Amino acid sequence: MSLPVAVLISGGGSNLQSIIDKTEQGILDVDIRMVLSNRAGAYGLVRAEKHGIPTATLNHKDFGSREEFDSEMVRILKDAGVEAVVMAGFMRIITPVFLNAFPGRVINIHPALLPSFAGVDGQGDAAEYGVRLAGCTVHFVDEKMDHGAIIIQCAVPAYPGEDVEELRKRILVQEHRVLPQAIQWLATGRLSMHGRFVRLDESSIPAAPADCTILVNPPLEQGF
Repeated sequence: MSLPVAVLISGGGSNLQSIIDKTEQGILDVDIRMVLSNRAGAYGLVRAEKHGIPTATLNHKDFGSREEFDSEMVRILKDAGVEAVVMAGFMRIITPVFLNAFPGRVINIHPALLPSFAGVDGQGDAAEYGVRLAGCTVHFVDEKMDHGAIIIQCAVPAYPGEDVEELRKRILVQEHRVLPQAIQWLATGRLSMHGRFVRLDESSIPAAPADCTILVNPPLEQGF
C-alpha cells in the first residue's frame, strides 16, 4: 500500500521532480497527494501540474504567526489525506503545530553535511570555508533549523577555487538519489528513531553499483 505524502517547496522543485519520476517508475511506494508552496511563482507547482498532482499555494506573509501558517498547512494536507511530509527546498522553519500533526513523518533534504553548514546556503558556505568534502543530508525535521536526526548522507569531493555553481550541481545530482531513497525507507516502515540515531532495517534489495567518487551512508539500494 502506498504512503500518502505531500511535498513542500519554495522554488524550482528539481528534488520534487526526482520524487515524481521515481514514483512514476514504480520505485517509490508513495502517493503524492499534494504539492504545497509558500511562493506563488514557484516552478515546482508547474512541475506538479504537468503530472496531474494537486497543488496549493499559501503565502506565509498572510498570517500573523508561524503557528497560524502551519495550522492552515496542516488543515490543507489533512483534507488531502496526507500522512507524511517531504520538505524539498521549503524555506520555512516549521513549528510543533505542524510536527505534532505528522509525528515522526516529516523529512527534509539539506545541501550540506550536517551539522556543518546549516542554513540557506549550505553549498556556498562549504565552498567558502574551503572544505574537501561537501554533500547533502536527509534528516527528520524538528523545531530547530536543519537539526533533526539524520537518515542518510552523501559526500562528494570539493575542489580548491572551484566555481560554487559546479559544486552545487554535483551535490544536486546526489540529492536526487538520496531523497527518494529516504522516502522509500520511510514509506516501507524501515526507519526508527532512537534519540539522535536513525536505524534502518536490513534490506534484501541489492545495493546500487558503487561509485568511488562519492560516499553514501547508509548505502543506496538498486534503483536509486
